[in-house]
Formats: sequence, C-alpha cells, structure tokens
Amino acid sequence: MQYGFVIPGGDVATQVTVAQEIEAAGWDGVFIADAVYGIDPWVVLSAMAVKTERVRLGTLLTPASRRRPWKLASETATLDHLSHGRMVLPVGLGAIDTGFGNVGEQTDRKVRAQLLDETLELVTRFWSGKPFKFAGAHYQVDWDLEHWLYAPVQTPGIPIWVVGAWSYQRSMQRALRYDGLLTAKIQADGSFPDITPADIQAIKQYVDEQRTQESPFDIIVEGVTPIGDGEKAASIVAAYAQAGATWWIESMWTAPGGMDAVRERIKQGPPRIA
Repeated sequence: MQYGFVIPGGDVATQVTVAQEIEAAGWDGVFIADAVYGIDPWVVLSAMAVKTERVRLGTLLTPASRRRPWKLASETATLDHLSHGRMVLPVGLGAIDTGFGNVGEQTDRKVRAQLLDETLELVTRFWSGKPFKFAGAHYQVDWDLEHWLYAPVQTPGIPIWVVGAWSYQRSMQRALRYDGLLTAKIQADGSFPDITPADIQAIKQYVDEQRTQESPFDIIVEGVTPIGDGEKAASIVAAYAQAGATWWIESMWTAPGGMDAVRERIKQGPPRIA
C-alpha cells in the first residue's frame, strides 16, 4: 500500500512548501488540483519536482477533454525528466460545474469521453518517441518530424490512472487499458457515494478477470482519516488494502480548520498498516 496526499489549497509558495512537508512526513505521493482557471498545476509541479526527491507527483485529476494531447504529452514528459521519473498522470472527465461552460469547453459527457479516449491514445503515442499517424473523430495527427521526438524517463511511459465508475463497463474498460483505476461509484440519480471496502473487493475481482496485460496495475482510493488517532486511521485504510487497493490518497478537500488542519494531518504521517 502506498499513500498520497492532495493539497487542497494555498498559494503557490505554500503548495510547494507543503509538498516538501508531505515528503518529509513519509508520504509517497503529492497531488494537486487541475482547475479551469487558477493556479497552473504544471508550473507548480515543476517547482515541486526540484524541491522534492522521492515522492510521486501528479494532478488529481486532469480532465483530458480540455487539454490538447500534444501539449499534455509535452508537459508531463518534461516534468518526468525534471523529477527524474516520478510523474503520474491521473485523468478523467472532470466536473463541468468547475467552469467548463463558462469558457466554451465541451460539456457533453459522451463527447468528453471520446476526447478522453483519443487524448490518452495520442499521449502514449507521443511518449513512445517514435513517428506515428492517428486518425480519430476529433484529432488527426501525422507526426513524422524526426527532430521533434521526445519521450519521458519512465518506460514505456508515465503511469496513467483513469477514473473508473463502478460498475459501468465502458468506464471500467477504459481504465483497464492503462496503469491504474481511480475508483468512483455513480448512483442512478447522479450522486457519488463513498467507495466501500466491499466495492474495492468487487473491483479487484473484476480487474483480475478482465485485464489481460501483465504490467502492474494500481487501484486507488481517496478518503479522509482522522487527525490525532493513528490507530483508527490505519484501521480504516487496512480494510481497503485487504480488499485489494494499492494506493490510499488522503483528500481533505473540505477540511474544517483549513490549511492548518491539513498540515497537522500531513505531519501525523500516512496511515500505514503495521
């Protein structure tokens, strides 16, 4: 089990400092938001890359439909070099109520899913460092420029974590094509209930039965564990680990007490299982 932490706020300098605190406290990953407008994640992650040495770095998460595939591939590959191979790319459809429609981004769920699929295909093609051609519904690429080939440090590429909405087949199958599944559950009314250990057990069984690749595959759970009670925090995470999760990401998006509480939780350290 590995342990990440989402930085839910703060100015640029604070986020970089908090990333160092996360690493010093023994966490395994640092993640930040990728908003329509605001603090640019790639700039901040660049600063974090040179101020940390060990932790994984990434967004949580990048809505790929509003990113040009070649730019996303370039940014992440560059960050992988800057961090000496510590990048991870979590992606999904994103939440359209964060400003998609305000700036003319695509809001139709079906189209965003198509853009996500084509973007992921193109990103991995660019990362290959080889010429290629691609003809999709939204993007057409003929990349034969030998002098403009560029690959990340990690091979065959940066790990891609994809949101998988349990138990929607199309969403789950998309995630299985890549390196990790960001677990989610959607009710018929559109609500997102918490993922339970029983859900993780069912997801793990599905992954084992459906995934054909032999490469490593992560199952990622987001949640919140208590401040000041390490034993209880570990017991919460243990249930998910036993069910098959490989990453726990502490996600204090709406923490009472603000950044002071966030930093207190960071200092307490990850809820490691004995």
